[in-house]
Amino acid sequence: MPGADAETAYLRGVPGSPQGSADPSDGSYPTILYLVGRVDRVVRRAIQDALKARGLSVNQYATLSVLDHRSGLSNAQLARRALVSPQSMNEVLLGLEERGLVRRRAHPDHGRILQTQLTAKGRKVLAGCDEQVQSVEAAMVAGMSAAEQQGFRDALLRSVRALHGGLEAD
Repeated sequence: MPGADAETAYLRGVPGSPQGSADPSDGSYPTILYLVGRVDRVVRRAIQDALKARGLSVNQYATLSVLDHRSGLSNAQLARRALVSPQSMNEVLLGLEERGLVRRRAHPDHGRILQTQLTAKGRKVLAGCDEQVQSVEAAMVAGMSAAEQQGFRDALLRSVRALHGGLEAD
């Protein structure tokens, strides 16, 4: 079963079921890494389902989102920001380019580097996808107060930064 080894690794040393108990001191409480991994998989699946109608993959959506904030990035820069390999990013960009959602042009000083920009069509598709993805986020945090949502966001941001995953404070 794919993912079973990853799930087992998250639970290593944690007796009992993945759900654990409500008491973290009894040793059966799920680890933070297990829960983060679980949230990652569940969110990715929900976003994938939300984007299906627009014919985009999660990686394509992430790429459009990055370009909306930082136009003119190279393949390598986009790959780092979208958390995929440069080879995967090239495939993502080819698909987006074929659909007219992005365009790539040679860098003025480095002809071998292609800079990528969203097209008007890409911005329109992204706006529609953003609505769908925002509804996934709203469903995920629906049971949290505004203060809990802010605390959750802050804790996740600190965690990403602690592991040098980007999103450093300016």
